[in-house]
Amino acid sequence: MQFACVQAGEKAHRASPLSRLPEAALRPALPGPAPLCLRPRRAGPGADCAGPRGDPSPARPRGAPRPGAGMPHRTELYEGVPPTCWPIVYSPDYNITFMGLEKLHPFDAGKWGKVINFLKEEKLIGDDLIVQAREATDEDLLVVHTRRYLNKLKWSFVVATITEIPPVLFLPNFLVQRKVLKPLRTQTGGTIMAGKLAVDRGWAINVGGGFHHCSSDKGGGFCAYADITLAIKFLFERVPGVSKATIIDLDAHQGNGHERDFMNDHRVYIMDVYNRYIYPGDGFAKRAIKRKVELEWGTEDTEYLQKVHTHVEGALNELKPDIIVYNAGTDILDGDPLGGLAISPQGIVKRDEVVFKAARSRGIPILMVTSGGYQKRTARIIADSILNLHNLGLIDNQWS
Repeated sequence: MQFACVQAGEKAHRASPLSRLPEAALRPALPGPAPLCLRPRRAGPGADCAGPRGDPSPARPRGAPRPGAGMPHRTELYEGVPPTCWPIVYSPDYNITFMGLEKLHPFDAGKWGKVINFLKEEKLIGDDLIVQAREATDEDLLVVHTRRYLNKLKWSFVVATITEIPPVLFLPNFLVQRKVLKPLRTQTGGTIMAGKLAVDRGWAINVGGGFHHCSSDKGGGFCAYADITLAIKFLFERVPGVSKATIIDLDAHQGNGHERDFMNDHRVYIMDVYNRYIYPGDGFAKRAIKRKVELEWGTEDTEYLQKVHTHVEGALNELKPDIIVYNAGTDILDGDPLGGLAISPQGIVKRDEVVFKAARSRGIPILMVTSGGYQKRTARIIADSILNLHNLGLIDNQWS
């Protein structure tokens, strides 16, 4: 997940500036932007990192501020991607591994790399075709988050509470930043990048992200950064023609983070399908849901898929957005220790197909993030779903 399959011979961009906060010296230096494809590959004739081949020069460059708007900060997350790259965003930095601490939470903190490995085994992609994610900087995060909240993350006990890994409390914060929060910041950067890719290419998948319990000033449920809110706010601020968004949240848990962030924003339509009995049970956040579908314990494929199909169609018929953000959690899988539903692997693959068909048939750009999923087999299911979307012609490597 990061921008740029950089063509051979292209010079690396300058590193992003460090935060000016007094405590910045305690944090690891943010890396300079890496080449966008995991391995540089010479793009075909006419490839242009600034945008799609054959596009006429727009009156206002994509990413430039709208007239009268405040000048957005400079970001490395909206750099161009050559047409040889698939709009699939990933970085090896997504995966959390440190002294086995990641095993103390039911979440598989290495599932993102496993998804990519499965896709490579099936010959769908290679390292040279993946858009590698860049880490979101403090300036990027401040588009949504408060400075007060980002300062709180400099306390290890706060991060331990958010990630639900108690031993993190005892780690020096510079290690927490490097080993826990940097992977989450990189996934957040990947979601922001994938948002622009979706508009440019018609679809994009961030193999990580989907931190739907985090809002501008509060984290929780393993979600430290509000990547969904950030992706939408970046698009509204920087991309002409994007002024309405629909969030389709099909994780087993209520997406209370983005719901709180967009509570009074009529530009954003939220559809949320979740187990009514589990975390977070945020009654206040539910007020922001335009199309709410609360499920019972043990809901199975037939009922679930019928409800998803009916309500996805209804939501998109009610309002045609400029972008769909699809939170495709796999914690709906039968046997998931936290989700409480009973959907089969085939049901998850079919669910993703239903959402992509609805978006693609209407010509609406769609960004997919992978969100929750607490069993080892979820990585294989995510990969199988992406392969199915490709086999059906719902995703490809062509410009829209």
